[in-house]
Amino acid sequence: MDDYNVIELIRGQKLKLADAFNNPSFDNQSGIAQSPFYITIDLKSANLSCDIASFGLDGEYRLSDERYMTFYNQPQTPCQGIQLIKTTDNQATFSIDLSRLDRKIETIVWTAAIDGAGSMSGLSPSVVSLSNAQQQTVAQLKLEGQWFAQERALMLVELYRKNDIWRLAAVAQGFSDGLPALIRHFGGEVADDQPAAASSAASTSTAASTKSEASKPASVSPESTSSVAQPSRIDLKKQISLQKAERTGQQSIIDLTKKSLIALEKKNLLEVSARVALVLDASGSMDNQYKRGDVQKVVDRLMPLAINFDNDGSFECWAFAQKTTRLDDVTLDNVGDFINTSQRGWRNWAVGARYNEEIPAIEAVIDYYRQFKDGVPVYVLFISDGGVGNARQMQRLLSDAAKLPLFWQFVGIGGRNYGVLEKLDDLTGRIVDNCNFFALDQITSISDEELYSLLLEEFPDWLSAARRQRIVA
Repeated sequence: MDDYNVIELIRGQKLKLADAFNNPSFDNQSGIAQSPFYITIDLKSANLSCDIASFGLDGEYRLSDERYMTFYNQPQTPCQGIQLIKTTDNQATFSIDLSRLDRKIETIVWTAAIDGAGSMSGLSPSVVSLSNAQQQTVAQLKLEGQWFAQERALMLVELYRKNDIWRLAAVAQGFSDGLPALIRHFGGEVADDQPAAASSAASTSTAASTKSEASKPASVSPESTSSVAQPSRIDLKKQISLQKAERTGQQSIIDLTKKSLIALEKKNLLEVSARVALVLDASGSMDNQYKRGDVQKVVDRLMPLAINFDNDGSFECWAFAQKTTRLDDVTLDNVGDFINTSQRGWRNWAVGARYNEEIPAIEAVIDYYRQFKDGVPVYVLFISDGGVGNARQMQRLLSDAAKLPLFWQFVGIGGRNYGVLEKLDDLTGRIVDNCNFFALDQITSISDEELYSLLLEEFPDWLSAARRQRIVA
């Protein structure tokens, strides 16, 4: 451990693998120079027996290939990028080689599920460790039984690829319904409970099926002792979204997330994966809206959409006036006072003279997302208070961008003279209609429910059209 200080992770924390390994030359295409590396899960309990596994998920956060569930009965993935190399009672070590990992795998989640009676509140102090090629621990998440109540299955840590950078997330969140809830959450199918009239022999068979059918990880029977109906995958998605919202520590974000989930469900968008982006007008005429907190309210209201659409609940952000600048990503940790803290606060943003130049901002967003070739849709929320110029250039730019997986939701707030933005629906010659616009006097001049309805009004139609045209996956 001469060259490594162990990073003590807390629940909800995220960091780049390059930072964890103190390796700035981390190559995200081929893994790290020291690969493989290791994740060890060591659960301590006098009376719990836990099954430990990893799930390799695709870009939709789904176990689309059951061979990418790695556990005692299936100890490696087909690509050998993930291997279970050691397992004893309540302990397992996995070897990870990102250079071998199939590119369709974008998230790896390590889980633990109780086999038998009990709940995770019965854990003694336990630990999940990340180690380098020399098996030196570089980061660890310490677990306490007191964190949990009736949970019988936990998502412990995640490795996920965002913008072609591999990151580690400390999750430590779970489900009271055990392994079946995990399977459902990752898009697998779980056999129904036996009917109440079934014979006791059938019930006994069902209870034993979790172990005996371990070679079929996408279809695991629930414990026969449970008479409560299992939650749907939609309900589990809502639960995870609310858990993410709670990690912000902001009651307003939690409340907004509940409201957004209603709108998302009505639009059949709960299971959509997408990137999210925000572009903020920082011209001088917006000063009052920044001062009274209206722009922060925009950030707050976009966060629930990112929580639902994007695995780690974060989104990219730009500000523009004469110049365009990329701000910090908005995350669960910094959303609370983002406008006043990102890059020393809105008054200090490097946007040049405080007049509108929308074209460079649009170009910056296009250039950034053009680098991704995975067909993941991008929801772009573009805020302006008007004074929009360069109508022909903007029309041409947005028409050309219709070939890209970018949906542009323009919102005018407290301004006038929105010009070309008010005529976006009239643009011709596009492969799909990729833009929408509406204007408000203030972000709070309508209810949050109405706002989410407007923000999501045309996104589903664009998504369907873009899929038909093979613009998005």
